[in-house]
Amino acid sequence: MLIKLRVTSLSKGFAGTPVLHDIDLALPTGKSSVLIGPAASGKSVLMKTLVGLYPPDSGTIEIDGRDITRLRDRERAELIETIGMLFQQGGLFDSLPVWENIAFMLINRQRMDPTKAREIAIEKLAMVNLTPDTADLYPNDLSGGMQKRVGLARAIAGDPELLLLDEPTAGLDPISANRINDMIRNAVDTLGATALSITSDMESARHRYDHLFMIHEGRMLWAGPNSEIDQADNPYLQQMINGRAEGPIKMRLHARG
Repeated sequence: MLIKLRVTSLSKGFAGTPVLHDIDLALPTGKSSVLIGPAASGKSVLMKTLVGLYPPDSGTIEIDGRDITRLRDRERAELIETIGMLFQQGGLFDSLPVWENIAFMLINRQRMDPTKAREIAIEKLAMVNLTPDTADLYPNDLSGGMQKRVGLARAIAGDPELLLLDEPTAGLDPISANRINDMIRNAVDTLGATALSITSDMESARHRYDHLFMIHEGRMLWAGPNSEIDQADNPYLQQMINGRAEGPIKMRLHARG
C-alpha cells in the first residue's frame, strides 16, 4: 500500500501543556480517510500541524517521502502549497468575491493571470454544483452550505494531490452534509487525490470513507480500514463510532481541539 502522508512520533504542546503525544499516522494514497475523536482530543491541532500552521515539537511529517520538518523554509512552503485545505469555519475573505476567494492562491502565490484564474474558479464551482453566476457574489451573500462548497472549491483550485478538510459538514443540515460528502468523494475520485477529513458525524465516518483514524487525549488509539470497524476490539472506538454515553471516554472541558 502506497502512503501519501506519513506522520511518525509527532508531539505538540502549548505553554508547557502537551496536546499531541507521539502520533503515528499513515494516509493511503488515493484514498479518503477520516479522523474522529471526542471534543478537545487534538484533532484540529493535528491538522494545523500537518499544514505548517503549528511547528511540531518533535517527530516527522513526510509527504511523498519528504520530511517537511527538515526542509528549508522555501522548500517547505512550496510543498505545503500543494495541499488543499478546508478550514472548519470556511476561512473565506469577506471582502473578495467568490471567484477571487477560490483563485486566491493561484493569483497571489502562483502569479497566474487573473483571467485564467477566474476561468479555473468557475470550473471548480461547477465541480461543487454551483453556477457561474455565483462567482461574482460575496461570502455574505451565500448560505452556510454554499460557503462550505466555495471553501471546497478553493481547496481543490490547484488540483492538489493531498486534501485536508477540517469538519467539512459541521453545522449543515443532513441533506447539505450528504451533498458535501458526495462532492468530497467526487473530488478525490476526479483528481486522484488523497484526503483526510475531520468529522463529528459518525454516520459519515462509518460509511463515507475508506480508512479511519481515532485520536483521544492527544494519542492515536486506532487506525484501519472502515471495513474492520465493527470487528475492532477497542472500547474507545466502539463507544465513539456508536455514540454511546457509557464507556471509557469521559467529557473534557477547556482544552484544545
